[in-house]
Amino acid sequence: MSFNKTILTDPIHFLAFGFGSGLLPKAPGTWGTLIAIPVWFFMAPLSVPYYVLVTMVLTIFGFWLCGASSKKLGVHDHGGIVWDEICGYLVTMIALPATWYWALAGFLLFRFFDIIKPWPIKWLDSKVKGGFGIMIDDIIAGVFAAIILQFANLLIN
Repeated sequence: MSFNKTILTDPIHFLAFGFGSGLLPKAPGTWGTLIAIPVWFFMAPLSVPYYVLVTMVLTIFGFWLCGASSKKLGVHDHGGIVWDEICGYLVTMIALPATWYWALAGFLLFRFFDIIKPWPIKWLDSKVKGGFGIMIDDIIAGVFAAIILQFANLLIN
């Protein structure tokens, strides 16, 4: 069975690879983040406590999911695993209005922090292993982006 078919037919890999978006040949993390945008638009009408609860559940599930996919592949943090980007983007977008410009600002800021990996993101990325290690750098990148976006939202409103 081919690698792509394995990813698309195994539910663990299918979810971890962002519904297949992690299979795209260039910049899988960017594609995974793009997949997160409609997920965010779907979740945006939730009250903030419910939004945070759903994001936390998806993140905790992601610790297991990313670890299980990574273990099955025999590769720690395979580039195609993008569930972490999905959750990181959802963290970025907590309590923001559901508009295209906030979606774009969140996308750009989250990708910036996920790619640049300022401290402690880079340290966590290199030192923490398993599903938690795969997820935590993106969650912290999401927190960094969220802080900036929340300040911007306060200034605008």
